[in-house]
Amino acid sequence: MSTKKNGKKESVTLREKKLANGNISLYLDIYRDGKRSYEFLKLYITKASTPLEREVNRQTRATAQAIKAKRQIELQNNEYGFNSQFKLDTPFLEYYRQMCDERAKNQQSRGNYQNWFSCLKHLERYCSEDTTFRDITPEWIEGFKSFLDTTGKDLHKSKYDDGKLVKPLSQNSKVSYFNKLRAAINQAYDDRIIPINPLRGVEGFKQEETERVYLSFDEVKELAKTPCRNAVLKRAFLFSCLTGLRKSDIERLKWGNVENFGDYVRINFKQKKTGSRQYLDLSDQAVPFMGERGKDNELVFSGFKYSAYLLLELSKWCMNAGIKKNVTFHTGRHTFAVLMITEGVDLFTVSKLLGHKEISTTQIYAKVVDKKKQDAVNRIPSLSDDIAEPSQDPIELTIDFKGSK
Repeated sequence: MSTKKNGKKESVTLREKKLANGNISLYLDIYRDGKRSYEFLKLYITKASTPLEREVNRQTRATAQAIKAKRQIELQNNEYGFNSQFKLDTPFLEYYRQMCDERAKNQQSRGNYQNWFSCLKHLERYCSEDTTFRDITPEWIEGFKSFLDTTGKDLHKSKYDDGKLVKPLSQNSKVSYFNKLRAAINQAYDDRIIPINPLRGVEGFKQEETERVYLSFDEVKELAKTPCRNAVLKRAFLFSCLTGLRKSDIERLKWGNVENFGDYVRINFKQKKTGSRQYLDLSDQAVPFMGERGKDNELVFSGFKYSAYLLLELSKWCMNAGIKKNVTFHTGRHTFAVLMITEGVDLFTVSKLLGHKEISTTQIYAKVVDKKKQDAVNRIPSLSDDIAEPSQDPIELTIDFKGSK
């Protein structure tokens, strides 16, 4: 099905692309305003040898046809002026700056503001003040991805104007900045500024797996025995090792969040990072680290405010305990996760204890435990120096088949 606008043909065509594994990828070829773009549907036709597999392929094609029809209607609505209710001429950078300002004002989002601001600096170099949402196409988004792949860190700062001291963006920075752009475009779609979301079919960057430093149970025991010059730091860090709480949540934890729940002491709090409500039952070992109960509006770990000074004290404490790892406060959260999985707690439960929204986040710790198992099997001492030379005398094997059937 196609239409014409100002003499130009506009259409949405369902096409197929054969993959190396023999499957067929379904995608849309969209021709609009004299420009061609593609939307990969992430729908695949597989080699079918059974009635059930053929039925699955039939339903997959039907789904692709339904998406094609929807896109065609969107295209026609755009042609006949139905998009007049949208605000495609809204300046993109102005809209993005407003989202940055909202996060700066929101106490719960302030910790993420710097990433939004850093992304803004790259966007200001990629596009101009005249860029509107009418210009935000899948090709424009792919162009920003390529820009992030080739640009340098902090190039917007004056000291880098001479082209020296330029470092490429880390993979995780590219993930973060693209996700900020994604959030802005999705919000614009929800705000009915754009009629069609240009993110369809555009893949983001893949997160780079970073090393998660954690402590063994013996190392945690050693820390518990080792004096620390900052008493509240010691209590807070060991509490994190036994609960998995982030430093931001420990800083804000009040006695009003602590309640008795049957035989357990439970904390009821809202995570600062995600904003979601969490209920966490504490182990008998964790409870004493909170100290004597105070008034509901008082902080449990009064005086604990994470800073460069506390990080230095944490490092000294670990060194005195004989721990040479690069320990930060977040190491406590990693330690809790690894200890839980090592003790056989299933991933779903660990995910809930950590307050993860996606279990895929928790699976990273399972990989850490697998690495521990792999390292363990290699701890057997070498046999090479003690292996006796094989005997040169022939060995006569006598096999008694009596009674065998």
